[in-house]
Order: sequence, then C-alpha cells, then structure tokens
Amino acid sequence: MVTRTEALVPIIIAATIVGLVGLFTLPGDVKLQSAEFSIGTIKIDDVVLQVQIADTAAKRTGGLMFQKQLPFDEGMIFVFEEPGSYGLWMRNMQFPLDMIWFDADGRVVSIIEGALPCITVEEIISCDTYHPDGMATYILEVTSGFVEKYNITEDSILTLISI
Repeated sequence: MVTRTEALVPIIIAATIVGLVGLFTLPGDVKLQSAEFSIGTIKIDDVVLQVQIADTAAKRTGGLMFQKQLPFDEGMIFVFEEPGSYGLWMRNMQFPLDMIWFDADGRVVSIIEGALPCITVEEIISCDTYHPDGMATYILEVTSGFVEKYNITEDSILTLISI
C-alpha cells in the first residue's frame, strides 16, 4: 500500500520543477516583451520585406517572442558579426515560423519550414533548437508558409537594402 508521503513526493517534485521554470523564465520574458527593434528593408529574390532587426545578444535572445502575428511582407532578421552555426528556438512564440539562414554573401545555408511554437511548460522544457546545415551570418524568421508561397529555395539570394 502506498503511504501518503510516497504519493505526495512526485507531486512536490513536479510543483518544484514548474515553479523553477517559472522563476527562471518570467523575469527575462517580461523584459524581452518590451524590446524595441529597428526596422529595415531586405529582399529575397524579388520579394521585398520590412524586417525587425535583432543585432544585439539581448534582441537575438528575445526575437519574436510574445508577438501575436507577422504579415507575409514582414519578418525579423538576426544579424551576427561573425559566421557561425547559430540556433533558434520557438520558446514563447505565438505562431509557427519559417527560418532561413544566409551566409555573408546572402546565399541560403539552410531552411526550416513550419517550426511550431513552444508555449506550455511541457513544450518549453523540451523545446527544440533549430540549427543550420552550415555557417550563417544572417537568419530570417518569417510567418510559416512564406517559403512555400514565394518559392524560396537553396538558390534564393538575400539582398540587404537597409539594415
């Protein structure tokens, strides 16, 4: 027969884990929600986009967290000083995304379509990080379906108009 203490131990452990996740994520998330991004313009092949520019570590960490939607003519571009295998996650995202990694010359390095958001505690704990197949200097996040709608491929080219 299971004692009262034995029955409560898993519940206490689960409550502690949930509390710690909340403790470590909420303060940062509140700060990230109020981040201000500069706006720029880019072009992929013949598609012109207005983009929010994430060009600092703090802005790159927050990304599009908590934003409710993103029209097809908008996106977020992550700008790095050096090429690297930079990963993205979907923590606290509110909608699915397509992600496109580019090298310093604007050539596509990798494409992920339909990355799903991680919103619940269970999803956040096991949230995947997406990595490119090669070294990238820029990452573009756009609404899921963008890659298919505009036929973005490994041969597509990124042109920075104003960032």
